[in-house]
Amino acid sequence: MSGVVDRFLRYVKIDTQSWSPSETFPSTEKQKDLGRLLAKELQEMGASGVRFDEQYGYVYATIPSTLKEGKTAPALGFIAHMDTAMSVSGRDVKPRIIENYPGGDIVLNEALSVVMKEEDNPELAGYVGQSLIVTDGTTLLGADDKAGVAEIMTMAQYLLAHPEIEHGTIRIGFTPDEEVGAGVDHFDVEGFGADYAYTVDGGELGELEYENFNAADVVLHVNGRSVHPGSAKGRMKNAILLAQEFQALLPAHEAPEATEGYEGFYHPGTIQGNVEQVDVDYIIRDHDLGKFEEKKAFFQKAAAFLNEKYGADTFVVDMKDSYYNMKEKILPENAHLIENAAKAMEMAGVKPLISPIRGGTDGARLSFMGLPCPNLCTGGLNFHGKYEYICIESMEKIVQILLNIVSLYAGN
Repeated sequence: MSGVVDRFLRYVKIDTQSWSPSETFPSTEKQKDLGRLLAKELQEMGASGVRFDEQYGYVYATIPSTLKEGKTAPALGFIAHMDTAMSVSGRDVKPRIIENYPGGDIVLNEALSVVMKEEDNPELAGYVGQSLIVTDGTTLLGADDKAGVAEIMTMAQYLLAHPEIEHGTIRIGFTPDEEVGAGVDHFDVEGFGADYAYTVDGGELGELEYENFNAADVVLHVNGRSVHPGSAKGRMKNAILLAQEFQALLPAHEAPEATEGYEGFYHPGTIQGNVEQVDVDYIIRDHDLGKFEEKKAFFQKAAAFLNEKYGADTFVVDMKDSYYNMKEKILPENAHLIENAAKAMEMAGVKPLISPIRGGTDGARLSFMGLPCPNLCTGGLNFHGKYEYICIESMEKIVQILLNIVSLYAGN
């Protein structure tokens, strides 16, 4: 399975950072560079129906069924996203392998004094004696989700090289723009042709997720009135201070830094503006649909309260739902997806770690588009930052887990 490492190191050197302010899809053309490479590699390894969507950047391919006559199995999909997050640069990534990690702090960049400290990353203790891939401290690594891409590609190559292994039809899909919430906006679910699928987009080895947040994106427009400060008394409405007053109405204990597990939150992500006009981008999240609706209603109520105080349309709320909890589409009807994934992990000697996602995946939206799609681990940790790393042994285990899932659905 060492090929998974070679693939991963090759893929992370291709800059595929997505960009939410963009009005195009995909949000950056450079994501297509990886898409074209993946399509080429899939063709070379002998996959069928390889298709690179020049307009939208998706990659689709099929591994044909090898089942003997009379046997059937569902068409099973495996999906990962090609883009990396906006938060830290994904350009000129310089991955480094630490073989037989001895424990303790990891100096990522001596010249810049960038050190991944064990006290800040206690989970490092569990990787002593294993091999880690880390950054040089100037970029993210890209394990989210190029590790998932590499693991799926390695599984595909193994199956295509071993046609004696019985399996049903396998569909492969790679998506752009997941990190900006648009990953499946143009995904061809019908053409993909899977009955069920898994996204390979999680973290620590063993993670298995079928619950995620219900999510809404909000832009709060605050309309002030700019007047010369020397004559502003009773006339100025400072949009900056008004935005601050609005934020103060939201519960402090319902912020990301104060919540965990199934607890939801309000989160102001970006703010821009001046005295006259301020726009604040918020996200609202909760696993429970009822509590999610309550949070959205409270947000609207806070704006209405302040509009009564400062005048109509001082606060304008532009709110839209972005995805929902896929648990509704997984349980109970498609519980086999979780049961087989857990069994596949146990077959590989991995303990399943079933937990809710405090976020979302392409699979959450696909589940509501008619393709039930829970999420599997990639083995990566500290996503979206310069301290991102991944364990090689975990990646190799995940390839085995994917092969085990394929085998289980074939009845082997």
